[in-house]
Amino acid sequence: MPTIRPSADLRNSYNEISDFCHSFSEPVFITKNGKGDLAVMSIEAYERLQGKLELYSLIEQGMEDVRSGNVRPLSEALSDIRKGLE
Repeated sequence: MPTIRPSADLRNSYNEISDFCHSFSEPVFITKNGKGDLAVMSIEAYERLQGKLELYSLIEQGMEDVRSGNVRPLSEALSDIRKGLE
């Protein structure tokens, strides 16, 4: 269940919100006038999320290459990689 806090808690309970975000690695949703306004998370959680988004993007690019026929045999790709390591 998401953690939801009013915007006043950012000012009045910042350390508590920060501790929660670091302890549980999940966002705290901040409301303003009773409506959702912000999601606050630790930098570590944000970086993990960004990493996942980048990975999903790379996977999608690879899937598009497969759909368009832009592929080659694994043995050929591995040979090129080995040459690059020499």
